[in-house]
Parts: sequence; C-alpha cells; structure tokens
Amino acid sequence: MKLNSHLLRSAIVASLGGLLFGFDTAVISGTTRELTQTFHLSSNGLGFTVFIAVVGAIFGSMLAGIPGDRFGRRDSLRVLAVLYLISALGCAFAWDWTALIVFRFIGGLGIGGSSVLGPMYIAEVAPAKWRGRLVGLFQFNVVLGILLAYLSNYIVGAMQLGAAEWRWKLGIPAAPALLFFLLLFTIPRSPRWLVKKQRVDEAKEVLRVTGEENYEQELQEIVTSIDAEHIASDPLFSWKYRLPIFLAVSIGMFNQLSGINAILYYLNDIFAYAGFNKVSSDLQAVAIGATNLVFTMLAMSMIDRVGRKTLLLIGSVGTAACLGGVAAIFLSGRHQDFLVWLLVGYIAFFAFSQGAVIWVYLSEVFPNRVRAKGQSLGSFSHWFMNALISLIFPSMAAASGGYPFVFFAAMMLLQFFVVLLVYPETKGISLEEMQKKLGIA
Repeated sequence: MKLNSHLLRSAIVASLGGLLFGFDTAVISGTTRELTQTFHLSSNGLGFTVFIAVVGAIFGSMLAGIPGDRFGRRDSLRVLAVLYLISALGCAFAWDWTALIVFRFIGGLGIGGSSVLGPMYIAEVAPAKWRGRLVGLFQFNVVLGILLAYLSNYIVGAMQLGAAEWRWKLGIPAAPALLFFLLLFTIPRSPRWLVKKQRVDEAKEVLRVTGEENYEQELQEIVTSIDAEHIASDPLFSWKYRLPIFLAVSIGMFNQLSGINAILYYLNDIFAYAGFNKVSSDLQAVAIGATNLVFTMLAMSMIDRVGRKTLLLIGSVGTAACLGGVAAIFLSGRHQDFLVWLLVGYIAFFAFSQGAVIWVYLSEVFPNRVRAKGQSLGSFSHWFMNALISLIFPSMAAASGGYPFVFFAAMMLLQFFVVLLVYPETKGISLEEMQKKLGIA
C-alpha cells in the first residue's frame, strides 16, 4: 500500500507533541544564568527549577494512559497541547520563583503525557508496513524540537532584550503549542481506541480513509486482538519476565546515566565554565542540536540493518571516550578549544545509539500480554533517573568540576559490558520468536 495523505498528516500532527517535548526540555538551558540572577538561586535552587519539569514528566507519563483510555488518544493530546500553552505563557509572565516552578511542572505534565500518547496514537493509526517509520517521526521531532530551542535561544539572545530575555525564551513555545492544538482538530481518532469503545463502524471508516487496503480484515484483526487482550493478562513482576524487566529498567537507566540530559539542560553553563560568552554559547548549542538531528536520522536509517545491540555497543565506546575528554578538560583547565568538538562527538554517538534505540528496544522485549506494563516500567526508570541526575548535577558540577563527566564515562563503559554479555539482538526477529529467545513460556 502507498502512504496516503490522511495517514501522513495524522502521524505528523501527533508527532508534533514530540517537537514540544524536545523544545520544552532544552529551552531552559539558555536561561539558567538569567534565572539564577533574577531569583537569586543557589545551585540547588537552579537544579530544582530544572528538576520540577522532570517531576511533572514522571507524573504525566504515569497518568496519561487514564484519560488516553477514557477520552481517546487524540482528545487527550489536545489537553496536553493546552498544558504546553499554559506552561509557556505562565513561565513568560512568571511573577516570582514559585509561579515559575508551578508553570514548569505543568509543562512537565505535557512532556510526560506526550511521550506516552503521541507514539501510542501513531502506532494505533498506522498500518504495520509503515508503523516503524511513522512512529520514528516522534523521536525525530523530539530532536528537531531540541535544535529549534537552541536556535530560538540564539536568536533571542542576539536581540539584546536585557532583563526580559529569559521571559521571551521560555514564552516562545506557546506558538507551536497553539498550532499543535489547532491541528489536532484535523486528524481522526485512533481506530484501536474506537474498537475498545465498541464504535466499530467509526473505526472502519478511519482505517478506510487512512489507506488501509484490506480494512475489513484489519478491523476484524483489531477486534480479535482486543478481545484476546481482555482474556490474557499476566502480572508483570513474575519470575519468567525477569530478563525483559532487567533489559527495560537497565536501558532506561543507562540512557540517563550517559549524562545526556544533564548536558542538554546545562549546555550553556558548561560552555560558560570553559570561558565562552553568552552568545557564542547559544551558537555552539545550535551546532550540537544540529548534530543530534543528523545522527538521529542516520541511526533511524540503519537500525534495522545494523541492529540495536551493535548501535548500543558503538555508542557506549564513543560516548565514554568523548566524556573522558570533557572530564580531562575540566580537571586540567586546559585545551578548552576542544570542548565543543568533544561535545559534538558525544551527541553524535549518543544520537546514533541510545537516542535511537531505547523506545524501539522497549517495545520489542516484552510479550503482548505485558507489553504496555513493561514499557511503562522502562519509561519510569528513564524519567526517574532523569529527575535524579538533573536535580543533583548543578551542585555536583559546581563542587567537583570534571568528576560528574568521569562518572558518566564509567557508566558508559559498564553499559558496554552489560549490552555485550546480556542484551539479545532483536533486529529481524518477530515478537513471538523474541519471546522464545528470552525463554518466556
């Protein structure tokens, strides 16, 4: 079947939640110095200002399934778009630090919720033939959003807006949030959700307009599958699922123990420690965001040929080497001109491995009957570790300079051996074969 316009538009619109996810995650990096000065923040206070959005993301990702099941994926995404809008405008007009914290928490709810509902909607509306590439649009948009945040920070920073600069930087995401909200009125509901609600005729019409050739047969398979799901239910924390649970929790934790979000959140501060001025820091952040985008696209084109395990092994070695170099610069106070290149290399290796693999791998290692629970567990380990690291990184970096980077490098070396010795390769293996390979009855 061909990729028709209704299907493509539905996937693109739903994936815009990823763009806002990336934008809101990274935009804070260009405001940390101004926020510290405006609200007289200690390093712990700054850490909490960043951390609170991640707390929101934890709650958003844990709770998003409830309205997603009750009101539908599409309509719940509209609520998330409103949360993004309220957060951006609230941060821009924040009258004190408490208000800023509240509005950043609201933005975190949007980030966490869209990380669950965006890919879920796309997976449910897309035919099997296109599902991988269309769900990949969400990850692509996350990275594009990060790049746009750095570019936006650079442009606003160059406008010399003085004390109001941070307000403009944090307020700009309101524009894509409003666009996201309006575009969500142009796409259909998920056919899988419609079947769950016994609205089978509506589901059939969605399958037809999105280009499913055998939509009657596909509808019957969805009905049968959903009936089977009600019958087959297992507790996740069973001995037979010990390996998938280890894989999900470890890949979620290692994703953050690479230091990726500590570096993305505090990129401008890292450059400032190395002696760069504010505008050059913003510009170098744009270069890093562009690298992230290019290598994510490269990995997405290769993941089915090279394999998930191979990408993770390459990335472990590459990120460890680059982080070791960054640590050496901070500890020695020399060769700061290499810092940008080491960070660009680090982002390239991360995007080519961890960034591209985590959500794909999580969706492959659990059998059908516990996949949703398993993915939630892996997601939780990712967000929890993200929260922990973003909270403690500023005070760790202020007190110990290069040692956090030594720690992240050591974690990537540990990941290399865990992946080499424990992780199975999942490329080209059906989910049923994967279940047998993991020894699950």
